[in-house]
Amino acid sequence: MINWSEKKSYDCRDLVEIVRILRHPGGCPWDQEQTHASIRRNLLEEAYEAAEAIDRDDLAGLREELGDVLLQVYFHASIEEDAGRFTLDDVADGVCKKLIYRHPHVFGEVNVRSTQEVLSNWEELKKKEKHQATRADELDAVARTLPALWRAEKVQKKAVRAGAPWGGWDAAMDKLAEELGEVKAAAAGEGDLSEELGDLLFVTVCACAAAGVDPEQALHANIDKDIARFRRVEELAAGQGKTTDKLSREEFMDLWTQAKAQLKQSH
Repeated sequence: MINWSEKKSYDCRDLVEIVRILRHPGGCPWDQEQTHASIRRNLLEEAYEAAEAIDRDDLAGLREELGDVLLQVYFHASIEEDAGRFTLDDVADGVCKKLIYRHPHVFGEVNVRSTQEVLSNWEELKKKEKHQATRADELDAVARTLPALWRAEKVQKKAVRAGAPWGGWDAAMDKLAEELGEVKAAAAGEGDLSEELGDLLFVTVCACAAAGVDPEQALHANIDKDIARFRRVEELAAGQGKTTDKLSREEFMDLWTQAKAQLKQSH
């Protein structure tokens, strides 16, 4: 049993100390066994749960989830502090220096006239900081761990700024028609279907960018819509004394059409 006094209210320093206790002799065996790789997914999941709280406008949930994200940051830093490579203060030092460097209009003598100019300066400073010598380097630096739709969106935006002719609605629609034709040809044995479907997805993200639509949010909204429709189909089938897996294709599609109409009316 460790010597720990409970408090009415804790702060960031207490969290650092709790993580230290958990990860050292006398603490928790599970925490002591963890590595960056073993808790990598935890960091991603906590970030997504914080994002979901934002989407729900759930402030209590957001406070809790941000705490979970903060725990992950402290945990990773604690692993490195034990290894003697860097500390939590080093992490804070790095991000402070980055913020000062990338905001010369606040901490330096640079004058800006608009938010767009701020963003443009930010990208140029980031390129210098990351030693990105070419436009291709800039595209390649987009994290591969991002959801594929977001990664495609970021790559496309950078490519368009670099002169790629993918921007604009008409260009996206023309390319969509072209790629759809190539998918059909590949399905008939004239090409690599996986590659052509990837091209189609990539161009669909171009269309989202042209329309100002977040592709990740659009797909999530579509998934939620289809779940609601399937739920209604299941209810309609149950009213006929059937389950969805026992419906013929024609029966299922008929109920699907009814479900779409009913849900549209309810909205």
